[in-house]
Amino acid sequence: MKKTSPFLYTIIFFFVAIILGLGYYRQQQRVRKVLQQNERLLNENRDLRQSLNLASGAAQQIADRKDQQQRVQGKFVERRTYYRRNWKQFISVNTSDYKTGFFGGIKNLQVIVKNQTEYPLDNVVVSVQYLRSNGDVFKTEQYTVNDIPAKETRAVDAAGSRKGMKVQLKLISITSQAMNFCWAFNKPAPEGNPDPFQCVSDQ
Repeated sequence: MKKTSPFLYTIIFFFVAIILGLGYYRQQQRVRKVLQQNERLLNENRDLRQSLNLASGAAQQIADRKDQQQRVQGKFVERRTYYRRNWKQFISVNTSDYKTGFFGGIKNLQVIVKNQTEYPLDNVVVSVQYLRSNGDVFKTEQYTVNDIPAKETRAVDAAGSRKGMKVQLKLISITSQAMNFCWAFNKPAPEGNPDPFQCVSDQ
């Protein structure tokens, strides 16, 4: 039996090494390609985030500028007009922290009007609805809060109730001669009028 030549083993080893080397090289090429693709995607995502941040910042600047223009117009052009058009941002009504009984009943109830305008309010009429636990209204009372100074609040005591679990408020009307402001819930604003709650026209 002939012995295998060492030269043949060397050739076989050489070819195996070449095959393994080529496989390793191809694998490294694939890994490098995947890493490059991942890096490209990361860069694209970073650029996209930067673009979105810039767009969001620009939109916020535009909104802030519009709000500032409105406030400047309200302060330097005609403050009363500005407050009349945006009264819901400056005039609000709520209740005190009233108490309810275990089986119902309401006491220590107050109606509070907050005036954040620069003009006094002559009177604010508020409807108070007393509700049962199921939400049904069983009683309604109406209160008028008079002479609310600018930038202040004023409260009036409201009647308690032997039954009922909560109350809800509804604004009925607001009047301010100093602001030339007359609003009422049952008086719809005329279409096309930019200043519909003006009591008396300045013209």
